[in-house]
Amino acid sequence: MVATLPDLLRLLVVPVFAWAAIRDVRTRRLPNRLWPPLYLFGALLLVWEAASLWPFAGFDGRIFLVRAAISLLFVAPLGYAFWYLGAFGGADAKAMIALAVIFPTFPAYEVGGVTLPLVGTQLGVFSLTILTNTVLIGLAYPVGLAALNLVRGEVSSSMFLARPVATDSLPDRHGRLFEDPEGPTRGGLDLDALRMYLRWRGLTLADLRADPDGLRDPASVGETFDPTDGGTHVGPRTDGGRTVDDAAPDGERAADDAPPDVERAADGEPEGDDPWAAERFLDDIDHGAYGTDAATLRDGLDVVAREDSVLVSPGMPFVVPMAVGLVVSLTYGDALFALLGAVGLV
Repeated sequence: MVATLPDLLRLLVVPVFAWAAIRDVRTRRLPNRLWPPLYLFGALLLVWEAASLWPFAGFDGRIFLVRAAISLLFVAPLGYAFWYLGAFGGADAKAMIALAVIFPTFPAYEVGGVTLPLVGTQLGVFSLTILTNTVLIGLAYPVGLAALNLVRGEVSSSMFLARPVATDSLPDRHGRLFEDPEGPTRGGLDLDALRMYLRWRGLTLADLRADPDGLRDPASVGETFDPTDGGTHVGPRTDGGRTVDDAAPDGERAADDAPPDVERAADGEPEGDDPWAAERFLDDIDHGAYGTDAATLRDGLDVVAREDSVLVSPGMPFVVPMAVGLVVSLTYGDALFALLGAVGLV
């Protein structure tokens, strides 16, 4: 392989993102300590390349400045904007910012007489190519989910967004309920919030399903515990004879909280009437429960307490298609640009 030393060093990011994708699938959590070294790494490579092109007098120097500016001043803030609008989680936004810093311009690798990536763009901002490839790869996820449902004979209007699972399996799953007592809904209970609630009460899902009528009474709440961040990565410990979960949050979830006070204000549940002690739970915890309000929590608990099978929208951790998009970008190049070229639009 023939390439500049900065471009060769950039390949070190590939296994890092592969590890992040695997961890994101397993736990939906990425450690915050992952990102600062990547930012520093990218900044050092950027300074290295800038120094080699100083004083930016020729075409190569000026085009480098333009592409680096677009990557740093447009693509990186775009990741923050997606997070702010709720389209990204914090970890997704930080991953996108890292790629914007590390890959402002197209790298080039000579492999066996072939130059990779194969397809470039006129703009030449590589982080933008990674982003568009990531979006295209992400679009394939609902198609795959529908195919899985079809193979299993589960044909419905929600087959592109959710699939039925055994209720008893929810403690080890990620995603969101796709139903409430009235039927399918896209605003169902987040499964991390469900785990937080169960840990707060010191219950298992089996306990809840064994006595839903008794536990629905807010007076049944006794000693409460640390709800943790709701992740499945939290390990069990024994406390007072009961097995509960010990908080060990070390990362950031892909889907962040909505402002909890705003969500709760819209609940409209009469004061003093608090089935499942949902309002008390939200008031007791010192942070939000992934945008969950009391009504959504109650509806979700009613569903999981009564039904043996529920619809779950598993979601897609955005870091996963981002890692695949990075590999596609480094080898094939810009898939969207190639597609537009094939239909004569560029």
